[in-house]
Amino acid sequence: MTRTRRTDPERGERIVEAALEVIAEHGVAGATYRSVAEAADVPLGSMTYHFPTRDDLLHAAFSRLADTMHARFDQILADIGPDEDPREGVVRIIITQGEGYGRDMVLSAELYALAVREPRYRELIQDWMLRSRASLTRHFPPELAPMIDALQEGLILHSHISTEPFDVDRVRQAVHRLIGPPPGP
Repeated sequence: MTRTRRTDPERGERIVEAALEVIAEHGVAGATYRSVAEAADVPLGSMTYHFPTRDDLLHAAFSRLADTMHARFDQILADIGPDEDPREGVVRIIITQGEGYGRDMVLSAELYALAVREPRYRELIQDWMLRSRASLTRHFPPELAPMIDALQEGLILHSHISTEPFDVDRVRQAVHRLIGPPPGP
């Protein structure tokens, strides 16, 4: 009897998305092959086929997170019109990430904690930062981009962990103070 092999071309993608969901709900420690396989509704054996090690799975999941978050960041900066103050694009990034995307903040915090212990994840974050800084240089001098990136990252983190209400005016004031007058033509 010939057995027909079931094909599932999106299985790897489903596993990565399920891994992000499990990490968001249970942390990195809770993202086991078994828990992710269950969340993705795939056989346990598929896990090692697509991701030979748990670390490969975690790296793929956090790479997806970094790509998604950078794409959102980059799009906001790309949408700044020629007559618009680019500092307001940075404010929009902080407001957007600060008032929404709680799941992504939890995932980012998990990635940051992992990066403190594991150089491979530090490199992933460094690549993400370099891409963000490159996006910022569309509108700002390259030497200012790392400072803007650090400010926005810190303000977003604070917006999620502070017990104080999110203050858009304080965000705008911090961004304008750091960057200075709008870049001229």
